[in-house]
Amino acid sequence: MKYVAKKVIGAIITLLVVSLLVFLAFAIIPGDPALSRLGTNATESALAAMRERMGLNKPIPVRYLLWLAGIFKGDLGTSYAYEMPVTALIADKMPITITLMIYSLILMLIISVPLGVYASYKEKTAIDRAIQIINQIIMALPPFFSGILITLVFGVGLKFFVPGGFVSIGVNPVRFFKFMFFPALAIALPKSAMILNLLYTSLNGEKKKDYVRTAYSRGNTSNAVFFGHMLKNASMPAITFIGMALADIVAGSIIIEQVFGIPGLGRILLTSIQNRDYPVVLAVIMLIALMVVVTNLAVDVIYKIVDPRIE
Repeated sequence: MKYVAKKVIGAIITLLVVSLLVFLAFAIIPGDPALSRLGTNATESALAAMRERMGLNKPIPVRYLLWLAGIFKGDLGTSYAYEMPVTALIADKMPITITLMIYSLILMLIISVPLGVYASYKEKTAIDRAIQIINQIIMALPPFFSGILITLVFGVGLKFFVPGGFVSIGVNPVRFFKFMFFPALAIALPKSAMILNLLYTSLNGEKKKDYVRTAYSRGNTSNAVFFGHMLKNASMPAITFIGMALADIVAGSIIIEQVFGIPGLGRILLTSIQNRDYPVVLAVIMLIALMVVVTNLAVDVIYKIVDPRIE
């Protein structure tokens, strides 16, 4: 419990620091949201009235404390551009992004774990070498470039999906999940390659340890030693990296949404930055930070459960 309590306190402090830095960054950057809203022909009196309406006439420390207090009360403010509560705006887009992230995670595990285990099991064979070559190529591709390649090959070339042809789950669930498969794959592939490589390296390292030789000397079969002893020990570093990959999936989802034209948090974030709609920008960034911190916290707790020796 003490370990978990320390991690929770650390997560809260991290979020508070992120909130302060993000708020200050958008408070001091050049640009006037009121001017952006009313246009260059607006009079000074109209601009002053709009700044007061937006709460921009208050000192920065006061604005930050009011904004932070609103977060704790579940009030993320009102969008400058859409003139609606930010909470409602995000709630409409968040399920799409969450679906994309979960889809990516599932694909990442399905691809990386079996192939990593199989490549290690078939070490120094033609199959192992082929997997390693393909894996190194995929590992070098950033998600957005993977998204472009997938769009060109599977969208434009093979016509498995229509680029930019997003369909909501409420309209057609089958087309929704079919379309979302490809952006999820673009996010999952580079992370799968990294996890595969880490699991492969860990398993091969376990083969050289004394307990493996002892297990063989006691008459255990290769399958029993590999799957009954080595796999469990080699999975520990992979669990940690999966947690790091989950954080990357959050950021990757935001980027990939732009490539595939998905109306999730990524699109609304980019649009809000262009419109200087800071309440929405701050809310989305804090939501992303929250997901990353909570993910890392969950991984730390799971790691502690798997290995109680961790202090």
